Amino acid sequence: MGTFKTEIDIGNRNVERWTSMDAVVDTGAFLSSAPASVLRELRVAPIRRQSFDLADGRSKPMDVGEVRIRIDGSEATTQIAFNDEGTQPLIGALALETLFLVVDPTRRRLVPMDNITWGR
Repeated sequence: MGTFKTEIDIGNRNVERWTSMDAVVDTGAFLSSAPASVLRELRVAPIRRQSFDLADGRSKPMDVGEVRIRIDGSEATTQIAFNDEGTQPLIGALALETLFLVVDPTRRRLVPMDNITWGR
């Protein structure tokens, strides 16, 4: 499918501060990430430290915090990793599922889930 960018808003859990940015949509990534300085500026506090396996084969520990995320009018709370400066913000599968959004691979955009499948 590849990746594509979309505009997102992220804010702290108290929704006191928000920022907009372009983020890469990557369904192969579990967690979203943003540069640590952006998250600190929003006053997002780390709640845990987690090790992540990166696409280049390295393993990297990063702080993880909770943010409000808004994409195309949908808004929810999700977890986000504090990534290195200069890295492209990333939207992972957890945020997409929390927002009930899926990828339209033909048009390279996010669309609302039409039907939600429950276990049998």
